[in-house]
Amino acid sequence: MNVSSNIEFYTYEHEVWFRTADGHAERLMERHHEVVEMLLEKIEQFYPAAYAALCNEYQRLQGNLSLYRFRMVQRFAKCNFGVIDNIPDIDSYGKLNLECVPCPLRGECRHEGVICRPDFDSKISDAEMRVLKLWYNGLTKEEIAEELYLSIHTVNNHIRNAFTRLGIHEKAEFFRYASQNHLFHEPTL
Repeated sequence: MNVSSNIEFYTYEHEVWFRTADGHAERLMERHHEVVEMLLEKIEQFYPAAYAALCNEYQRLQGNLSLYRFRMVQRFAKCNFGVIDNIPDIDSYGKLNLECVPCPLRGECRHEGVICRPDFDSKISDAEMRVLKLWYNGLTKEEIAEELYLSIHTVNNHIRNAFTRLGIHEKAEFFRYASQNHLFHEPTL
């Protein structure tokens, strides 16, 4: 079974299930090492605070590494992928599409904003983020260079370096990525 992309997770009777691009669906189990490892790698890379909290939450299981990793992924999926819909939770680019899952503890859970609805960490430098935000907001590279007092060469380097870190190859893919991951959303007070 190829589970590298276009996976839809959902919760059914308090259990996590997943559906692959070919329509195959089954309950997520500890034996699904490929799915568990793939999702855990993405959590660690892009949601490091969630990964740290999950490690802490399930530390008592570290003696059984397979169960430990499975329970971390199961919890993350329950908190962020509970609804079955037509938007893959792991898309063809390998990006996660988190959902706001109905939860009776919404607003009082100590893991909200950490494990549940975690902040995305792109590992993009502040300088790269400034350039990308202006580009995302419609400025040309030349306008960005002028606005930030940079050379066009530096602007291009910032964009190229950020794309490399994110595994992105073209502008349209970047716009989709930024939108899906709320890269430039302003925090609400």
